[in-house]
Amino acid sequence: MEPIERHAELTPPGWFADPWGISEWRWWDGRMWTALVGGTTERKPRLPGWLSWPVVLAAVPILLVVVAYAADSPLAVLLGFVPLVIVLPAFWWLDRVEPEPRSSLIHSLLWGATVAVLISSTINAIVAASAGLDFAAIVSAPLVEEATKGLGIYWAVRRKQLDSIVDGVIYAGWVAIGFAVIEDFQYFSSAESEDQLLAVFIIRGLLTPFAHPLFTFWTGAAAGLAVERGRRVVPFMIGGYGLAVLTHGIWNGALTASESAGSGTLVVVAIGSFLVLFLAVVISLVRIRQRERRLLIDSTPMLVQRYGLTENELHTFGDWKQMLSSRRRLSKPQRRSFDLVHAALARLAVLHGRPGPVDPIDEARLVTLLHQARQRSATQGHRS
Repeated sequence: MEPIERHAELTPPGWFADPWGISEWRWWDGRMWTALVGGTTERKPRLPGWLSWPVVLAAVPILLVVVAYAADSPLAVLLGFVPLVIVLPAFWWLDRVEPEPRSSLIHSLLWGATVAVLISSTINAIVAASAGLDFAAIVSAPLVEEATKGLGIYWAVRRKQLDSIVDGVIYAGWVAIGFAVIEDFQYFSSAESEDQLLAVFIIRGLLTPFAHPLFTFWTGAAAGLAVERGRRVVPFMIGGYGLAVLTHGIWNGALTASESAGSGTLVVVAIGSFLVLFLAVVISLVRIRQRERRLLIDSTPMLVQRYGLTENELHTFGDWKQMLSSRRRLSKPQRRSFDLVHAALARLAVLHGRPGPVDPIDEARLVTLLHQARQRSATQGHRS
């Protein structure tokens, strides 16, 4: 494989060992790897892409807890889903430039709601019993919760689903909101038993539904930045994790101090500071999203020439308004295929935008996804 990677342009077409091990052989067309495989049949994963064994194992006890909350306090569980309605549309919008696989996003959501919740709640309960509730809230919760949510982001990194800062933020948001929903079940149920449900719901469900996504934002952004720059991911994620713990700890500390003092001043200050930080992050993300959109549009002519796309595809994906207009005219199945082509092109644009030489294995993987998406789109076009 080494001669192919170093001198790809000199290697004639032929069958070679599959560079990423999906099958035994893969066809090299003289310029790039194709979707044609041979030898052993492709290995099919034991679980669909939206599941993993950690999620499956953690889901059993979490489901039992959710059922217990639903039986005891159905209103609390119903209100716990409200942040999803507020938060997820924002991340869908952010994800329009380089759409992530839906199964991967669902896995991130489930990771936060199961694996992160189970580990965090267990450790926090032990710490609270031994060191007190305040210590658990201010120290243990930020350390453990941000670590377990960060593992969900790292799972996406290992699956090679992160290509940019925006990707990292999106996966962080989906993991964090999954965690927040289950946590809100507990908070709202306790508040209902103390006749404080309305106040707690306003603060957690309406004023600060982006709290957990904002904390975990730092870990996800750091992971995406590392991938974007071609650097080692773990050291960057550790730095982002430190910022996540810091912001989470300050937030919990302000709320704990406010409860101890019996004053709402600190809560108001904390929420105000949170909103200012949230606004700053939103402005930064909008600018990064605009940068990625320009990168895709500017790179489209090169991508079309390099990967043999058509003039119609150049016209469609080389203009953002035209791309959105074309997408709106498609049926739901066709739109899904269109999004897959769009996602593959956007990832290739990011890959070519990174400093240094293009990784031939990453390029081959993305080109294969592009060919598969185009074939699927063409098949659906013929059927319609």
